[in-house]
This record gives sequence, structure tokens and C-alpha cells, in this order.
Amino acid sequence: MQQLISNYRTMFLVRGIAAVLFGIIALVWPKMTLSALVLVFGVFAVISGITAVAAALRNTEFPGWGFLLFEGILGILAGAIALAWPGITALAFLYLLAFWAILTGILEVVAPLSFPMSGGRAALSVLAGLVSIIFGIVIAAQPSSGLLAVVWLIGVYAIVFGVMYIVAYFEARSLASSLA
Repeated sequence: MQQLISNYRTMFLVRGIAAVLFGIIALVWPKMTLSALVLVFGVFAVISGITAVAAALRNTEFPGWGFLLFEGILGILAGAIALAWPGITALAFLYLLAFWAILTGILEVVAPLSFPMSGGRAALSVLAGLVSIIFGIVIAAQPSSGLLAVVWLIGVYAIVFGVMYIVAYFEARSLASSLA
């Protein structure tokens, strides 16, 4: 049991330190971080696409293999575009995020009309929806600032996540010593 706790403790510490370091790098060098994220996505999409194409071609006797083939080809194309034109990929991601925020906001504003909610809950839903719509419009109108903001949010999240894992390491350490 102590060995298991020790392994988990080590994992918490390593993941926590890595997350904090990644978060700091994202905050200090946001453009480099964005470029790296686009590069990793491109490589992932190409590998995923190749895997899907191979699986589809090996299973042509099963229904649905064409959809898998189509998905694989799209993955390869998306990855190739991300690797060839990383700026366009980052911009496309930003506009997708803006569209999602606006659409989600509209649904949140309309939700109290469709679902019975108390006055406070309805007001919070509408407020959250308006904030989401405004966020989507702002990042779509200022794409370079929007991309920077997204990278900073990722950086802050990584630091908070890392600190929580480091705290979990120390809590597991005290648990291990109480079991000894």
C-alpha cells in the first residue's frame, strides 16, 4: 500500500511541476506556446488521420468504413494545413471559439424561456449568456488579442492545476507517514 501511495505521490509532484512550468512558459512566451500548440495539433491530426484511413481500408467489408475513411482524410488535410499554415490554423481556432461562445450565449439567454427556472437562476443564465456573447464578439473583433487571451488562460489554468497537484503530493506524503 505504501508503494502505491509513493507512486501516486511521485506522479502528483512531477505532473504538478510540469504543469506549473508549462503555465509559466505560456505566460512568458505566449506566441511560442501558441505555435507549439498548433504544431502538436497538426502532428496529432495527421497521425490520427493516417490511423483512421488505415483502419478503414483494412475493414472495407464492414458498414461505415467509408465514413471512417472520410474522417481520416479530413484529419490528414487538417493536420497538413495546420503544419503548413500555423497562423491560419490558430486564427480558425479563434473564430471557432468565438462562434461557440456566441452560440452558447444565445442558448443561455433563451434557456429561461424554454425551461422553467426560478427568477435568480433565470437571471444568472441570462447574465452568463450575455457575458459569453460579449466574449465571443470581442475575441472575433480583436483576433490577435483573443489568441493572446486564450494562451494566457491556458497558462493560468496550468499553473492552478499544477499547484493543486503539488498540494496533493504533500497531502499524500502525510497520508503515507500516517500509515507507516
